[in-house]
Amino acid sequence: MLMYVLEQVTQSFWEIGVSITLIVYFISLITITIYCLLQFHLLYYYKTRKKIVNCIDQNYPEATEKLPLITIQLPIYNEMYVTKRLLKAVTQLAYPKEKLEIQVLDDSTDETVNICLEEIDKYKKQGFDIKHIHRIDRKGYKAGALRSATGSAKGKLIAIFDADFIPQPDFLKNTLGHFEDPRVGVVQTRWEHLNQDYSLLTRVQAIQLNVHFTVEQLGRRVGNLLLQFNGTAGLWRKETIEDAGGWEADTLTEDLDLSYRAQLKGWKIIYLENVVSPAELPAEINGLKSQQYRWMKGGAETAKKVLPKVWKSSLSFRQKVHASTHLLGSSVFLAVFTVGLFSVPLAFILRPMGYNPNLFAIFLISLVSIIIVYYVANVEVAWQKENKVKMIFKFLILFPIFLALSMGLSFHNSIAVLQGYFGKKSPFVRTPKFNILNIGEKISQKDYFNTKLSKASLWEGFFFLFFLGAFVWGIVVNEPTFIIMHLLLAIGYGLIFYFSVKNSLVKR
Repeated sequence: MLMYVLEQVTQSFWEIGVSITLIVYFISLITITIYCLLQFHLLYYYKTRKKIVNCIDQNYPEATEKLPLITIQLPIYNEMYVTKRLLKAVTQLAYPKEKLEIQVLDDSTDETVNICLEEIDKYKKQGFDIKHIHRIDRKGYKAGALRSATGSAKGKLIAIFDADFIPQPDFLKNTLGHFEDPRVGVVQTRWEHLNQDYSLLTRVQAIQLNVHFTVEQLGRRVGNLLLQFNGTAGLWRKETIEDAGGWEADTLTEDLDLSYRAQLKGWKIIYLENVVSPAELPAEINGLKSQQYRWMKGGAETAKKVLPKVWKSSLSFRQKVHASTHLLGSSVFLAVFTVGLFSVPLAFILRPMGYNPNLFAIFLISLVSIIIVYYVANVEVAWQKENKVKMIFKFLILFPIFLALSMGLSFHNSIAVLQGYFGKKSPFVRTPKFNILNIGEKISQKDYFNTKLSKASLWEGFFFLFFLGAFVWGIVVNEPTFIIMHLLLAIGYGLIFYFSVKNSLVKR
């Protein structure tokens, strides 16, 4: 009798466990699918309205009033390899030097300080109004530097460039005219990638960023949705910054935070796809991880802070839904990690429990949607035009690798997202740049190269073995359910772990 009761209790717990696993898995799949379909909706806006708005931008009149005084802010922290390049580019802007004020917001603690002072002295002698604003406490990090300098900025318009950017000479000419509309508070330009062909890591980063800077940003603009200033390569109206409450350091994505606060105040953000601002991509794994951590955690912090205000606002329901997807974008990695983790037990219990694995086939619509979005953004827009067959072949090779690496980053990014939602504070860790642009150039012996192997990397090694085991076991027992997913997860975690270990073995 006792054995029978134990068997029944065990069976009941087993069925409850399976049911909970299925429910969590379905919720995660639905989350991913909704996100992908809304991305496809942005693609619809992009494809149907892009030509109209780009035509308007190309024929947009230049500023008709007297050229305004413009402040250029250059937030820098320990960037000895790219500081000279940045200052040279800024001083070559096609704009009267007497109408420019350049603020070098230097929080550096290394040789960068002396480099800045030498370069600033050189440009002062050439007649530029250029100031070195040096802080030693880094209070508020980048947001703190911007906030402390904005009050003393002379210009009614403020351009911001991070250290790794090279603004083009016609940047101001191509952006200034949009401020003739008094409702425009920000003009953002498209990032172009100086070193996208440097390595596999830079190639897959470019694939993802190309989507953001084509389909997402312009799609939101032409769809009359809320979009964002990307922290650099843009121009702000000083009044907009002040009206929205100024730069705040309570999130790691101060740019996204201020963008939403400004738009909720009624200001417009204009995104220009046809105006490019070249910059470097992180060229090694720890730089990429630190950037992803900052973006993912900051996105969660900003969603927690701003999302209630979005839903209390007078925005339309459509605008609120897309704003929510935008702000919660980093949270998709939680769903991606959950789907991957739960797929392993489900692969081997669905059929014995009487469930048909084909019921998941409907969610393939999310994969199809995202493939189309990424194809359009890269093959049709961002990549340099080559033979079409060659471009399609390149996409067919790189997209699965991008997908695998995104899955492999899901554990790392999920930690960042959870810390953001639970309010765990962490410093602003800048992504180091090395002025490495060409294949074959080495960065491993340069300052700022990070050889640390984190605990998260060890977990990524474990997940590589976990999903590789699931893939092999699926072949052994002839269980095809999720086998391709497990292969992609094993490749993704394996590559992330490999790059991390490779960095840690570099001798300095």
